[in-house]
Amino acid sequence: MTGTMRALVSGIGPDWVLREVPRPQPAPGQILIRNRAAATNNADLPMLAEADPTHGGHGNEFIAGFEYAGEVVALGDDVHTWRVGDHVMGSIPSSFAEYVVADQRFVLPRPDNLDPAVACALPTGLLTEHGALTTAGFTTGQSVLITGASTGIGLIGAQLAKALGAAQVIGTTRTATKRDLLEKAGVDTVIVTDEQDLTQATLDATDHQGVDVVLDHIAGQTFAQCLPATKVDGHVLNIGRLAGPAATIDLDALSYRHLTVHGVSFGFTRDQEMADVIAGLLPEVIPAVARGQIRPVIDRTVDLTQFQQAADRLRSGEAVGKVVISMNG
Repeated sequence: MTGTMRALVSGIGPDWVLREVPRPQPAPGQILIRNRAAATNNADLPMLAEADPTHGGHGNEFIAGFEYAGEVVALGDDVHTWRVGDHVMGSIPSSFAEYVVADQRFVLPRPDNLDPAVACALPTGLLTEHGALTTAGFTTGQSVLITGASTGIGLIGAQLAKALGAAQVIGTTRTATKRDLLEKAGVDTVIVTDEQDLTQATLDATDHQGVDVVLDHIAGQTFAQCLPATKVDGHVLNIGRLAGPAATIDLDALSYRHLTVHGVSFGFTRDQEMADVIAGLLPEVIPAVARGQIRPVIDRTVDLTQFQQAADRLRSGEAVGKVVISMNG
């Protein structure tokens, strides 16, 4: 094992740069993972642009990426939950690299039958969607509305809700071309927002009662439309802000329906909270993954040396599911 590794570095220009960098060492409580594949996320390109010193960015260099899958190759002191050779996956900064270090509490077991190029596209979606459902107090038999259900994270949310016993999953997409994709992910009712009113379509699908839980990945006025589409005493969780962070809401819809609104952002939570979210996946969610009930949609897989293809695909806006970068080359 050499003392260096290949990694994609931000903060140099408008694109990632493939560099040879020092291989990290695990500190106490950490494990070192040989990364086999990394998945892209919506935050990757904005972070790259914010760091670009040639266009006014901060110019601080850092290894990009958030999701990985591989196997444990070394243990720091006081690590008792993992062994060398264990198959793992997780979500942590600096994942576009051949090796990553992670706090032992933040690592998930990777089922042995799950290829790293598939597994790496799961952790962020699993911890975010399950953490949101847990925050809402979701129970078997409830109904769930997922906005932006055709996004990579929304597709995982739909499968997860079904695996945990949701009686009805409603999913939104902007175009009818995504209908089949959502139905294959377990969505019972697809709402095409370019053609239908989100609030009315949700009420029509729920006998005018509304849903128990909303997982909103869009924000903007979509968030506002979710409130009157939610059942009395229901929960609305904002997860993503693809349509922007601002919304003008009807406070009557919020108050008269006795709704609870939550804002969640597990990527920026405190350590113990994150550890609890990760631990919450172990009893039911990871077994569902092992059974094949939850699978990410992979748009394409490229080699680390072809990283520009991954960036170009993300910038095109045409990717369906995750773009994966293989570290095996």
